[in-house]
Amino acid sequence: MRLISKMFSLNDPGWGRNNNNGSEPPRRPGKGDGPPDLEEVWRDFNNRLGAFFGRKAKRGGNNGGGNGGGGGAFMPNPKSLPKAIAVGVIIVLGLWLASGFLIVQEGQVAVVTKFGKYKSTLGPGLQWRLPYPIESHQMVNISQLRTFEVGFRGNARNKILPESLMLTNDENIVDVQFVVQYRLMTNGAPDYLFKTTHPDQSVRQVAETAMREVVGKKPMDVILYSGRTEVATDVQKLTQSILDRYQTGIQISTVAIQNVQPPEQVQAAFDDAVKAGQDRERQINEGNAYASKVLPEAQGQAARLVQEAEGYRAKVEGDAKGDAARFNSIEAEYAKAPDILRERLYLATMQDIFESSSKVMVDTQSGNNLLYLPLDKIMQQVARVTPGNTGSTAAAAADTPAPAPAPKAPKSAVPATQSGPMGLPAPLRDSLSINRYAR
Repeated sequence: MRLISKMFSLNDPGWGRNNNNGSEPPRRPGKGDGPPDLEEVWRDFNNRLGAFFGRKAKRGGNNGGGNGGGGGAFMPNPKSLPKAIAVGVIIVLGLWLASGFLIVQEGQVAVVTKFGKYKSTLGPGLQWRLPYPIESHQMVNISQLRTFEVGFRGNARNKILPESLMLTNDENIVDVQFVVQYRLMTNGAPDYLFKTTHPDQSVRQVAETAMREVVGKKPMDVILYSGRTEVATDVQKLTQSILDRYQTGIQISTVAIQNVQPPEQVQAAFDDAVKAGQDRERQINEGNAYASKVLPEAQGQAARLVQEAEGYRAKVEGDAKGDAARFNSIEAEYAKAPDILRERLYLATMQDIFESSSKVMVDTQSGNNLLYLPLDKIMQQVARVTPGNTGSTAAAAADTPAPAPAPKAPKSAVPATQSGPMGLPAPLRDSLSINRYAR
C-alpha cells in the first residue's frame, strides 16, 4: 500500500514534467515554469503504472515507439506481478464488502434474503449485510397508511357498479360504497413480500368479498338506516380474519361506509315506499302513545273501584260485627236488669229524637191537656232581628201572651188520662220505644 500511495501521490512536484518517473530529485519550479501540461500528466501516469507492472517508462514527447528507449512492447516484471494482483484483489474485495452497507429510514424495514431465501429483517438506522449476490434486501414501508375505495373512485358520483351493487337478505339490491384503510404489521413485512403474490390487490378482493357476505345476511332496511356501523364492524373483522388466514402481514385499520342507497332505477319508488313506511311507523307510535295514556288510567280506575269495594265490604262487615257485638252485650245486661236497661234505652231514644225536633212539649202535673208553645216561630223571629233590636224583640216576645187552651186538643196533643210514664201519651211512648238502631 505504501508503494501504491507513493507511486500515485498527487503531491509529487514531478507530475507532468517528464522527470523520468521520479528518478531525479524534485526541484523547486522556476519563475518561468507554468502549470503542467495535461498530456504530460497523462503520459506520466501511464509511465508510473507501467513501472509498477515492470514496464520501462517511455521517453520523449510522443507516445509512439522508436529506438530511443521505451518504445518496446509491454513486458511485465515477474517479481512484482503477484504483489500487484494481491493489491488489486484487496481493493476489489474492500469495495465489494462496502457495498453491503445500507441506511434504513424511520418507518421502514429492510427484508434481507440470502440466495433468495428470507433471512432477517433490519430496523431503522445504518445496517450491514453480506454484499450481492450472497445477500440482498428490499425496503418496505410499514408506517404508511394505505387506502383504497370500493364502488367508486375519488368521488361518490364516479360509481363502479360491478363493485357496489350487492344483494341483501330480503332479495333487494343496494348500492354500497366504502373505503378501506390498512397498514403492515410490525413483523408482517416478510409475509407481505413472500406469502402473497399481489397483496394489495388481495386486500381489495377480500374486503369486497367480506362486504358482500355481510350485506347478504342482513335486510335492506338495516343496511340503509340502523345497521351501518354494525355492518362496517363485521366487515372489518371478517376481512382481518381472511387476511390472517392467508398470512399477508396486513392489519386492517378502518372500514368506512361512505354511501348506501338503492339503485337509481328504483330510487323514486323506493322513496315512496320509505315514506309509506314512515307514515306507518308514525301511526303505530301514535297508537302506542294513546294506549300508554288510556291503559294506565283504566287500570287506575279499576284499582280504585276495587279498593272502594274492599273498603265498603270492610265497613259493612265491621258495622255488622259491631252491631252484633253491641246487641249481645245489651242482651246480657238486659238479662241482668230488664227494668233499668229498658228505662235507659227509652231515655236515650227520646234524647236522640228531641235533639233534632223544633217542637217543645210541656208535661203538666194537673192532668190537663198539653200546652203547645210556638217556640219555633219565636226562635225564627229572634233570628231575623238585627243585633241592635235584640232587646226590644226579646221583650216583645216575652210580653206575648200564651194561647188559651182549646176546648178540644189538637191532633198533636193527647189527653193526660192516656199519658204513660213521665206524663207522655201512650201512642208517643210506643213510637219512642222503637230501637234507635233501627232508623
